[in-house]
Amino acid sequence: METASKHHVAHPFWPRDLSIPNYVPNDRSMSEILTFLFSVSGVFLLATWAISGRENASGTLGVWRRLAVCWFAVCGFIHGVIEGWFSLYYEVIPADQSFLSQLWKEYSKGDSRYAIADNFTVCMETITAWLWGPFSFWAVYAFLTNKPYRFVLQLIISLGQLYGAVLYFYTEHRDGYAHSEMGHPIYFWFYFVFLNALWVIIPLVLIVDAWGQLSGAQALTDNARSHKSKRT
Repeated sequence: METASKHHVAHPFWPRDLSIPNYVPNDRSMSEILTFLFSVSGVFLLATWAISGRENASGTLGVWRRLAVCWFAVCGFIHGVIEGWFSLYYEVIPADQSFLSQLWKEYSKGDSRYAIADNFTVCMETITAWLWGPFSFWAVYAFLTNKPYRFVLQLIISLGQLYGAVLYFYTEHRDGYAHSEMGHPIYFWFYFVFLNALWVIIPLVLIVDAWGQLSGAQALTDNARSHKSKRT
């Protein structure tokens, strides 16, 4: 019993008997970490909002389209930088005191799968970081320069995000929500539910939008071909 206790390191994660022998507590506060996350996300959002208001070859983007472009810019930052860090350093995060590692340790209070480098979480975050991160920035460029494939990118990214988020929630549901303190206002409802629900709700809206845009473009092409064939 004495030997076992020496290997048990106190931590804030759930379940409480989770073994994380190399865990080192954060020396950054929750407020510092969240301020950084939301401040940088806000900078990306505001900068993209300003840039997207400029006139391009097809005129000025509407409000809702500009908000969608801002969403992709913030996604590029979160997927590429925040989740990219996890995909590279997941093995050392519990013991590491780098700022982004501390961010992940803070988030792990809402989902300890990140603290133990759960197989699903590592695979899902790696795909998200290295596919949807660059693709999100590509989508920003595509909309700002009026590329014809912009709604194809929107559809692909949003489908990938939605699929990942649904699997994320469903796998934890299958585990009985064992990796978070059920009902905690910050760790469960804000970290785990609210922040991740954004990647269910917004991609769903963007999938419907892309569906309508691509269907409308195909209908115009079909009508043009029909009129051309009638004339010939």
